[in-house]
Order: sequence, then C-alpha cells, then structure tokens
Amino acid sequence: MPHFIITYDLRKQRNYKPLYDALGQWRAVRLLESVWLAQLKGPAFAVRDILRSKVDSDDGLAVIELVDGFDWATLRTTPLGANWLKSRSP
Repeated sequence: MPHFIITYDLRKQRNYKPLYDALGQWRAVRLLESVWLAQLKGPAFAVRDILRSKVDSDDGLAVIELVDGFDWATLRTTPLGANWLKSRSP
C-alpha cells in the first residue's frame, strides 16, 4: 500500500475537526503541525478528493506519494512521525 505525506493550509475558517477525524480514521500520524503521514490505498488524487470534502473551498491540500527508496531528514518533528518514516524507509 502506498505511503503519503498529507499537508494542508486551513485559511479563513479553521475547522480542523472533520480533517482530524478523517486522518484519525486512517491512522495517520502527525509529523509537523499541518503535515501528516499515512499508509493508504492510492492514488494521491483519490486521497485528496476525500479530504476535499473535509475542508473549506479556500483551504489548500497537498497529497504526495513517497515512493520506494525515499530519502528524508527531520528536525524537531514529532517522535511518532519520525519513527513512522524510519520504519518505512530503506
């Protein structure tokens, strides 16, 4: 199953609950304040389209697939997020 980075900017009305509920159901883990990691059935546009219904029309979303062999480095991220990356990278 593909691995994804999911990030967002909630702009005017910042109603996080629907988004957080969806991410929680997917067992996504937070890496930074608005950056999450998840292992989901893809493709990225399908994940984006599901999350689109959880945010307002002026909010931004990015869903990026991490492909085999992805490289990463972090600084002051959540331990849970860093461990998620560590367990899924070469």
